[in-house]
Amino acid sequence: MNIKVYVFILLFIVFFTFFGGFVYTVSPYDLNPSQILQSPSIEHLFGTDRLGRDIMARVIEGGQVSLIIGFLSASITSIIGLFIGINGGYFKGNIDKAIVITIDLFLTFPTFFLLLALVSYVDASMFVIIIVLSVTGWMGTARLIRSESFAIGNKPYIKILKLAKVSNTKIIFKYFAPLLAPIFLVSFTFGVGGAILGESGLSFLGLGINPPQMSLGTILSDGKDVMDVAPWISFFSGLFIFIVTYCLVQISNYLQKNINQKDIQSF
Repeated sequence: MNIKVYVFILLFIVFFTFFGGFVYTVSPYDLNPSQILQSPSIEHLFGTDRLGRDIMARVIEGGQVSLIIGFLSASITSIIGLFIGINGGYFKGNIDKAIVITIDLFLTFPTFFLLLALVSYVDASMFVIIIVLSVTGWMGTARLIRSESFAIGNKPYIKILKLAKVSNTKIIFKYFAPLLAPIFLVSFTFGVGGAILGESGLSFLGLGINPPQMSLGTILSDGKDVMDVAPWISFFSGLFIFIVTYCLVQISNYLQKNINQKDIQSF
């Protein structure tokens, strides 16, 4: 499938999530005892849950929270990884050793269990989830950036710039940043999908977003006890999570493939 299709689908979901509420004006919080567990119909396109709440309205509302968490935490994670990776690859020596030790320490703990440990000590909210996902997700980006920064730092023109006493800031922003931008974008797109899945997993276990606020993960969790009689409650939120992450993975693979082709051609 053409990469433009994946980009279009992703943009459509983002547009639907953030602007669908202006067209579909049903409240995601209104309880309706007379419409409990109704299957998808013209009146309720995605059906209703155990409290008679409209699933489509809740998916729109919860999708906003999940996407905000995904994009913001991936942005923070990528920036942290970029900063740490460049410093390790550029300055080398003791700075690089300290960074490698720090990365290895974080990688010693499985990421999801580290998430569970952090969330269990604080009251979860959108802001807290973003911070927790950011703290636990920067290591992969940092390792990639550090490795590429080492290669860039060994190029002859970088050594000449250092001998000419050009400022480190100028070298990093003018010569390192443009070459690292493709890797940064790949890490970012992977990070968005990973953050959405991480938040969904926490919310599914009851450790994520707290009611009345909702996310795709909490909607997915709401339907697990009535899966046999009302599968639509979990289906539509799970479908949105799958489509978003799948499109992001395909976009990341496309970017990574282009980077590898450029590297081969330059070689």
